[in-house]
Amino acid sequence: MIELKQHFQIESARFLPHLDSAHPCSRMHGHSFKIILTFKGTVHPKLGWVMDYNDISNVVKPILEKIDHRVLNEVPGLENPTSEMLAKWIYEQVIKKIPLLTEVNVSETAQTECLYRGET
Repeated sequence: MIELKQHFQIESARFLPHLDSAHPCSRMHGHSFKIILTFKGTVHPKLGWVMDYNDISNVVKPILEKIDHRVLNEVPGLENPTSEMLAKWIYEQVIKKIPLLTEVNVSETAQTECLYRGET
């Protein structure tokens, strides 16, 4: 088995509506979210790869366009857009089109990251 990772980035605004109003994340703010998708599979004997990175991009880019330069709270399913909920949302969108997806990593800052591996 081989793992592939492909990196993406989006810019989005959000607020976390369930926090106390004194918490800074309860107010509208933005992040440069870094997203890493991991795929796992076997190497095709003729092509020599698990999957073409270009094919991954062609699937993922339209999904990320739904959340890039958007207010995440306005996206159905992201009304409470924590990194955890964002990672799960991305996973649920991509897994429908690329079953080799195994995990989604979302970083909202250089010091934080969230890893979602799907339902088990």
